[in-house]
Formats: sequence, structure tokens, C-alpha cells
Amino acid sequence: MKPLLATLRGEKQAIAPVWLMRQAGRYLPEYRALRAEKGGFLALATDPEAAAEVTLQPIRRFGFDGAILFSDILMVPAALGQSLSFGAGEGPALAPPLLGHTLAALTPKPAFLDPVYATVRNVAAALPPETTFLGFAGSPWTVATYMVAGHGSRDQSETRRFAYADPVRFGEIIDAIVRMTIDYLSHQIGAGVETVQLFDSWAGSLSPAQFERWVIAPNAAIVAALHARHPQIPVIGFPKGAGGKLPAYARETAVDALGLDETVDPHWAALNLPVGLPVQGNLDPLALIAGGAALEAAVANVLEAFADRPHIFNLGHGILQDTPIGNVERLLALVRRAR
Repeated sequence: MKPLLATLRGEKQAIAPVWLMRQAGRYLPEYRALRAEKGGFLALATDPEAAAEVTLQPIRRFGFDGAILFSDILMVPAALGQSLSFGAGEGPALAPPLLGHTLAALTPKPAFLDPVYATVRNVAAALPPETTFLGFAGSPWTVATYMVAGHGSRDQSETRRFAYADPVRFGEIIDAIVRMTIDYLSHQIGAGVETVQLFDSWAGSLSPAQFERWVIAPNAAIVAALHARHPQIPVIGFPKGAGGKLPAYARETAVDALGLDETVDPHWAALNLPVGLPVQGNLDPLALIAGGAALEAAVANVLEAFADRPHIFNLGHGILQDTPIGNVERLLALVRRAR
């Protein structure tokens, strides 16, 4: 079995399989060239041939054990009927924002996701046989923060206030995202991905009670539905910033593996997470940029912490665009030196 997929199914490997979040992206010159040719991110992400090429670029260059689909978490809001745009030098924008509009004002457009499924089919046909193919979606809370505000923010205050002030209406938004996400990931699986990851980039902004309601419960619903439809497909949860709430998240969502961000002490995680649960992470992306002795020490610490459980080596968040390619090569050599 493929090393990364076997790890997700609970088998500890002598050498941890490795992939990096955002491994297909702006730190690679071949990515920058293709994006410039296509004229922008959204044009690139909705072109099945180009998006497949981007997905495959880091596999050709580095031989990672996993290939992550090149797409964006905001494909789901677009499929639910919001317009999606990426301005030059700006973050994503969604219109109309749901602070002032209702879901009923939107006309769902599930066909918007068809190019993603075509990308999956293209990648699945081209991947090396030892490489695991990962699909993904944004988790409902994180996706909702963009849908409500119409843009990203550092503290998600508009959406947090909305969730407190009108939990019934906010719950309807969450439920719509859950339903679309289940179908979206099911179609990715049908097209050829072998595991899926739920990205909850803003999970750390919530109080414990709100975390239980808007992170754990919706993710548990998605995991349960995917397990029922696709019992052989592992689901990875990545609730960034969850900290001490990680053990509860792991138990209550029933994810098959847990991604850890760089703020989590890996030795604490090894002691406090459910026994035998596969973990993924959690090198600080800045240690990868620093390189040298700092990188070596950080890699050794993560590997030591998770030596006794199934472990996929990854970053604690996405690779940064000024990451030296030579440092990525050094990281792989450090993780794989026993090979």
C-alpha cells in the first residue's frame, strides 16, 4: 500500500511519509510562470489541465508522498451562488456578503465545481503509483467567515458577532455549507482522490462553546456522511489554532487523522491525543525558511515526538512563498535519511 495512505489507515511507517500544505504554489518558479500565463489564480484553478499541471509540479520536482489537489476552499461558496473574485494584490472577495443578504437570495451553481472534478481525473491518471492523492475542502466555520463578511479578516469578528446574534440564521448557512461540502468531497472521491482533508483555518478564533457548535458538530456531520458513503476513504481534520481543544475535536468528529499547526507542542500532542490516532504535521513554516541548524533541530523534534504513532510529516500551515527550494530539498533529506 502507498506509504501515506497506509499511515492514514493506522500503520506506523519506519520513515514518515511527507507532503507540505501549499506545496503547489508561489515558491516554485514553474508555478509562477504558469499563473502569469493564465492571468490569475481563479483562471488557473478552474482550468482542469492547468490545475492538474500545478498539482503535479511539486511531485515531479521533489517526489512527495502525497499530491494535494490545486484548488481553493472558496469554490464551495461560489457553488452556493456567491460570486468569487481575486483582485490583484488583494484577498478573495465574495458577493453578496451574507451579513446583509440571505441564502435565499443566492442561486446555487453546483456546475461551478465541474472543472475541479475534471482536474482530479487528470491528476489521478498521471500520478506515480506510489503517490497518494489528497482532495480537500474548507470546513464550514472557516468557509462561513468568508461568506458572511464577503472577505477574509484577521479576527473574524463580523462572523463571530453574527453567530452570537442570530444563531438560527447562521446555523442555516453552516448547514448549507455542510451539505454542499459532503457532495463536493464525494465527487472528488468519485473522480479519483484517495483521502480528503478538511481545512478549518480560523478554528482558533472561537470560544470553547462556539467551537463545539460551529467547528466540532459540522465537521462531525461531514465525517459521518463521508464514512457512510466512502468507508475506505480516510478523512484528515485540520482545525488550526484549536490548541487544547484538539483531543475533543479528534474524539467527537471521528476524523481518521489529525493535522496539527505549528503552535502545538508535538510532545504534548503525542501524550494527549487518542492512542493510535495518525497525526500530521507540524513543522513551523518559518523554520523551513530559516534552514540550517534551526531546520534540523525542528525536524528532529517533530520526528522524535511522533516516533511511536502513525505520523505524516508536514508543516503546521502552508509553505510560504519566499521559502528556498534548497531548504525543501534539505527537509526531505532529513525526513528520509533512513531510506
